[in-house]
Amino acid sequence: MNSDFLEIKDLKKSFGTGEARQDVLRGMNFTVKKGEFCVLLGPSGSGKSTLLNIIGGIDTPDEGFVSIGGDKLEEMNENQLTIYRRKHLGYVFQMYNLIPNLNVKENIEVGAYLSDKPLDVEEVITTLGLQEHKYKYPSQLSGGQQQRVSIGRAVVKNPDILMCDEPTGALDYKTSKEILALIEDCNKKYGSTVIMVTHNEAIKYMADHVIKLRDGVVRHNDINENKISAIELEW
Repeated sequence: MNSDFLEIKDLKKSFGTGEARQDVLRGMNFTVKKGEFCVLLGPSGSGKSTLLNIIGGIDTPDEGFVSIGGDKLEEMNENQLTIYRRKHLGYVFQMYNLIPNLNVKENIEVGAYLSDKPLDVEEVITTLGLQEHKYKYPSQLSGGQQQRVSIGRAVVKNPDILMCDEPTGALDYKTSKEILALIEDCNKKYGSTVIMVTHNEAIKYMADHVIKLRDGVVRHNDINENKISAIELEW
């Protein structure tokens, strides 16, 4: 794998003022290499979602910086941040956020339109096992199928970083493993760096890199020497 691609340096973030002030990130440091499958693991309130929002350029830190490919987010203006999010990031959320009046193919095409170097829409649809559903609307799909479309919309952009926020949180066990296997396949096939937020301990076993968060700091930063496939996971 290549050298460090994503760098998180002395990141601090708080919300509120006075007695209501809450320090959410309290000096967070780690790096991720290009192409890695990285899991951010921690309980609710550990700072995972805040961290993801800062990496995604949606929120800004109070102190410290995020650097991607050598470019510091804090040095970008609003227009540059918008372009950064559009060109370099793909998002997969717990709730699928699909456009209800567009069919599967059209929802995925939305992602392609946002990229200068999109993948082939039909190839992505086939990779995700959605060929027979491509003219259906979100309301006609199961939760797992909707999440496949959500992954397709993110992956078709050919993003440098695929950001997954509890992507299996709303799904049953069997479907969760299928979705994790798809994200794993996309990581291998397209080379996107995956940053996945989860509180599910089992998922760490399929990752290259596991960062455990608690109370706004990194408690463990481990490279997984013996990772297993998503299909082998049990919880």
